[in-house]
Amino acid sequence: MYIPRHFALEDLDEIAKLVVAVGSADVVTVAADGSPETSLLPVLWDRTPTENAAYGRLIAHAAIMNEQFVHVSEGARALAIVRGEQAYVSPAWYASKAEHGRVVPTWNYSAVHLSGTIERVPDPDRLLEIVTALTLAHESPRPDPWAVSDAPDAFIAGQLKAIVGVIIHLDRVEAKVKQSQNRSEPDQRGVVDGLRASGNPEQQAMADQIEARLSQ
Repeated sequence: MYIPRHFALEDLDEIAKLVVAVGSADVVTVAADGSPETSLLPVLWDRTPTENAAYGRLIAHAAIMNEQFVHVSEGARALAIVRGEQAYVSPAWYASKAEHGRVVPTWNYSAVHLSGTIERVPDPDRLLEIVTALTLAHESPRPDPWAVSDAPDAFIAGQLKAIVGVIIHLDRVEAKVKQSQNRSEPDQRGVVDGLRASGNPEQQAMADQIEARLSQ
């Protein structure tokens, strides 16, 4: 990923917060014939390092009929792309437009790239651990969280037969947060105002993030 210094995010705790907030990733692999394949999967990042995975592991599951995870070889390279909020930025919002006019459009976004080797998990006991951990991560913030154990054991056993666990043992993590940091403060505040005027929830979230950074 191309990361100019203005937009580099290197704090692993902050990167992990972004992964948790999004909760899913586009998992990209390459088939034997060289064709790229990708699936959007719910993910959980276990940051406990191992001998072969300095950044821990990314845990997910996919439908057992998903051909991507039929084709992929054990130990093959995989890239998981976590995407945060994004928004078009109009040069009309910059204060510097009125000063010199040397402005162009751009695109603000946040992204994390997690790379490593892939492991498929067909074992039902390990699969149950994976879906339980993923469910806990996504249900725990709710006032009345649902648990895997709430469903009948036989029903869950049947559901596990329809999925395969996916673990990426991570050896590389890159992150980029592009939020107009390379512009002057008046230009950034103009971006905040422009995004807020759009009424789009994702653009509102981007405006909140820029404003929070400016307030630090």
